[in-house]
Parts: sequence; structure tokens; C-alpha cells
Amino acid sequence: MVDLTVSSVRPARKVAWHKLSDLTSRWSFMLPTIILLAAVLAYPLLYAVQISFSKFDLMTFGPGEWVGFDNYIKVLSDYRFWDSIRVTLVYLAFALPLQIALGFGIAYVINAPWWGRSAVRALFIIPLVVAPVVAGGIWRMILDPLWGLMNWLLGLAGIPALDWFGDPNLAMATVVIIDIWRWTPFVVLIATAALLSLPRDVFEAARIDGANWWQTLWMVALPLLVPVLAATFIVRWLGAVKMFDIVLASTFGGPGKSTVVVNLFIYQEAFRSLHFSESAAMAIIVLVLTMIITGILLGLSRKLEDVQ
Repeated sequence: MVDLTVSSVRPARKVAWHKLSDLTSRWSFMLPTIILLAAVLAYPLLYAVQISFSKFDLMTFGPGEWVGFDNYIKVLSDYRFWDSIRVTLVYLAFALPLQIALGFGIAYVINAPWWGRSAVRALFIIPLVVAPVVAGGIWRMILDPLWGLMNWLLGLAGIPALDWFGDPNLAMATVVIIDIWRWTPFVVLIATAALLSLPRDVFEAARIDGANWWQTLWMVALPLLVPVLAATFIVRWLGAVKMFDIVLASTFGGPGKSTVVVNLFIYQEAFRSLHFSESAAMAIIVLVLTMIITGILLGLSRKLEDVQ
């Protein structure tokens, strides 16, 4: 009886040891990445949290006296911070839906069988390889009120020149246009890959049933692409909420404060006004809000996948 017990314990120990060895080997492969992420991401984040709860000492250029939530209270009571949040939401409300709609629409068109579509696909990659700061500078020249190409074209059509950067409403529209030009090709690439992965027999059946291209897009392609649409929206949301460089290069927040997105406001408060503690508190607040909204979007995305 004792021999049977010992013989049954040994295989269990062997299995447990094998699982432990497998787990150790997996973590050993992941350890360099974990260390790198901890150094690149975790340390700056924890340092920002420490600064946000303290009074920044410009002499030592580091956190000084502990002040608790005073910086957060000061930020939450600052109307300029909420104005920058509002400007950011306006930008997101226009830029994201347009990028998703244009990206998937263009992808559907360039995937249809017509001559020259390969060259058009290649051209759509160009905005992706242009640095955002360079893109902002290029569009600033194109939309220059005196010598810009856009106003020259409008003049040919009999439309008076527009002050793209001097009018508060047009300035936000300009930022949205530049961002759409910059990031719609990214959505086109994702949508193209998604369309190519769809089953061909479904589209063939729709064609045999007499569906035109619009009916095929609306009734066949879009329902199959709903999970991809949701995932693409989340990816672009995470990128768009960090909007900074295009605004910095094109409008620098002007005219007035009409295009001061929240990240630009944090930058200005930190490196122009030297309010590092308040800026760190703003960054943490924006991070928390972004995580909450991203969690909600992920939950909605899972529900859409379950429906599908």
C-alpha cells in the first residue's frame, strides 16, 4: 500500500516540476521585455505621479515638498484645463468618424477590380511616412492665406480667400483636415487587409443575387466588418487622444485658444509656465480618463463581436 502511494506521488511531483520549469522558461523569455517596459514606461509614470503629489523644486529640478491632492484640486478648478478638454473632444468628434468612414470607403473602392488600383494603393502610403511635424508645416504652406495653393484654387472657382489659421472655426477645421490626411491611409490599410480576408463566396452570392456595389457594401461587407471597425476605432482613439505635434506645427493652439488641445496645454504649462507639478497632475487625469473611456469602448467592442 505504501509503495502504491509513493508511486502515485512521484508522477504528480514530476508534472508539477514540469509545469514550474515551463513557467520559468516562459518568464525568462519575457524578462528582458518586462525590464525594458518597466524602465521606459513604469518609471516615468511613477515619477509623474510623484511629481503630481508634490511641489516641484526648480532648484533641484525634482519633487520637493509633499502637498497631497492640492495640485489636482488646482487643475480641476482651472477653466483653461476644461477648455482644452472641450477642444480635444471637438477635434475627436469630427476627426475619428471621418477617418473611419473615409478609410473603409476608400478601401472598398480601391479593392474593386479596376485598372491602376495598385498604384493608388501605393500613393495612400505616402502620408504615413511623412513626419507629423513635417505634415503640419507642409499644410501650413498649402493653406497660407496669401500664397497658399488652396486659396489660389478657391480663387479660380470664384471663392474669396479664406484665413485658414486666423479664423477660430476654420483653424479647428484645418487641424481636422490635416489629421484626416495624415491618418486615413492607416485606416485604409487596416480596412484593405480586412476586406481581403472576407470570404469571397459571400460576395459572389450577392453578385449572383443581383446586388449592386452599394448594396454589397451596405448589406454584406459592413456587417462582416463590424468587429474590425470597432477595433480600428479604438486604435485610432488611442492615437488621436495624444494629438500634439500637428497642432504644434500648424496652429500652435491659435488663434487665441481655439485649437489648444489638452496635450498642447500640458506642454505649455510645463515648459513655458514651468508649472511642472500641475502639468503632471493634468497628465495623470488625462491618463485615467483615457483608460476609463478605452475600457468602455473595449466592452462595447466585445458586445458587438458577440452579436456577430
